[in-house]
Amino acid sequence: MGKIQFQAESKRLLEMMINSIYSQKEVFLRELISNASDAIDKIYYKALTDENLIFNKEDYFIKIVPNKKDRTLRIIDTGIGMTREELETNLGIIAQSGSLAFKKENEIKDGHDIIGQFGVGFYAAFMVADVVTVISKALESDQAYKWESEGADGYTIVPSEKDEVGTEIILKIKENHDEESYDEYLDEYRLKAIIKKYSDFIRYPIKMDITGKRAIEGSENELEDYIEEQIINSMVPIWRKNKNELTEEDYTSFYHEKHYGFDQPLKHIHISADGTIRYNAILYIPENIPFDYYSKEFEKGLELYSNGVLIMNKCADLLPDYFSFVKGMVDSEDLSLNISREILQQDRQLQLIAKNINKKIKSELQSMLKNDREKYETFYQSFGRQLKFGVYNDFGTHKEVLQDLLMFYSSTEKKLVTLDDYVSRMPEDQKYIYYASGGSNERIAKLPQAELVAEKGYEILYFTDDIDEFAIKMLMKYKDKEFKSVSSADLGIDANENNQETEKEMNENKDLFDFMKKVLTEKVKDVRVSKRLRSHPVCLSSDGEVTIEMEKILNAMPDNQNIKADKVLEINMNHEVFQSLKSAFENDKDKLTLYTNLLYHQALLIEGLPIEDPVEFTNDICKVMV
Repeated sequence: MGKIQFQAESKRLLEMMINSIYSQKEVFLRELISNASDAIDKIYYKALTDENLIFNKEDYFIKIVPNKKDRTLRIIDTGIGMTREELETNLGIIAQSGSLAFKKENEIKDGHDIIGQFGVGFYAAFMVADVVTVISKALESDQAYKWESEGADGYTIVPSEKDEVGTEIILKIKENHDEESYDEYLDEYRLKAIIKKYSDFIRYPIKMDITGKRAIEGSENELEDYIEEQIINSMVPIWRKNKNELTEEDYTSFYHEKHYGFDQPLKHIHISADGTIRYNAILYIPENIPFDYYSKEFEKGLELYSNGVLIMNKCADLLPDYFSFVKGMVDSEDLSLNISREILQQDRQLQLIAKNINKKIKSELQSMLKNDREKYETFYQSFGRQLKFGVYNDFGTHKEVLQDLLMFYSSTEKKLVTLDDYVSRMPEDQKYIYYASGGSNERIAKLPQAELVAEKGYEILYFTDDIDEFAIKMLMKYKDKEFKSVSSADLGIDANENNQETEKEMNENKDLFDFMKKVLTEKVKDVRVSKRLRSHPVCLSSDGEVTIEMEKILNAMPDNQNIKADKVLEINMNHEVFQSLKSAFENDKDKLTLYTNLLYHQALLIEGLPIEDPVEFTNDICKVMV
């Protein structure tokens, strides 16, 4: 019989599908196995309406048979098979889906859905095969037929012999060349890995003969090869099982089997939704942060399945960035996929799933915070930074979602506390939520700027992450309480009982402060009397939105823009050093200049800021000593 041309627009259409639709050649096996599963499903559906047809699931399977010698790969199924007309219609017309037509004819609605709906998956075989042969015998037919093609030039259909109902696809695997090795598609262990990756949850057994080794009978050291037929796939996915049937060990085993992490997950979330859109999901909150989490190599996302078939390894659209640490999978029958089944054709369904998942993750984290504080703190030590970044990112769009999940170390509680914990303890006269920033809790505890706030008995939150202050600036307030840095120029605290006396002393020493300000021109915005200092002689505070700690962080970034905070040098008038300043102002202006520079550099060191001229600083110290 002569070759029949494909009933499609052009040879170019098939070439495009073979070379452009699929991003990885290995997915050809996923497509052929999915088609085989559909073929078995069709018998199942016919049995529902045909009392003469009995469907016994144990009788149905898919088998993969590689042959390295002949360079062939066979995919055999016990499904419904195809007549000559169906071979010509389904395989001769590109993008004609027999599965989709069957689904429409039978109005399938029971959740046991047909997978293939586009009719192009079969042609993925040409990515790895020079010749594709299909031998099929249809249900209730005595005659089998063979369809064969070498690609875009067309195909032949001739009568053939086949004992059992079903379909056998024979791929003549391409020869290797410099840029590509096709031998992997004949290697049983590589094939096993591909099946586990994409088709592990196909609902029928996928069988393959696997070579093993065993001791020769009567010998202690000699081994022999043997071949054993094994079922490669799991068939029933854990997410379709009843939650009551599953144990914590089952969820942990799945976490490790899927290589989501080497740690023990802190919490699992099992979702079975059957509303506007149907989907199942198993999500995990890890205990430990991945080694590459804050690198450009890290990819967020959940595994995405459509009807048990893996579509995407990392579907980033399912998770917001601030929950990017979540691992797991989602399976839905309602997704609108493109013809390659690798990306989504429209994202309305995905957006709905993502929205629901986002709410569920937050709810579970809040539950952990409330009911298992120790476990939540373990989680927060690993991923709290990401939550704070989520508050800051996108101009604070997500701050309402995340604010109740934030924790900071407390000066009074000596442990991590939430913002709600803090506000619930605030005295009636306290106007602000106070915080202090620094490299460590120990350094912050010694900051001179915190003396007045601590003296009033107010709790101080310690910010040690570089993102902390930026996040709080974006949050602005919590439960109508604004945030205030202990280094702010105005703390909102009545620091002195006798303000009139203080104002008088400030006015009397105005010329002294003006002189010191002139010495520090372009280094500080102002020099003034401190209302916050108690035991320390000097400190730096800041005016404006950019604090000193923010200055340090911004200028440590690769694109250093030399951003400066508006610094104020504050002097403690009740410290004995102030008397030395007054004396120098009256008697020795050079000495006052020396003292001013020393105090300024001292304040820089307290803040962890670099001294601009270390040589000048050491020379100034020597001048004081001699």
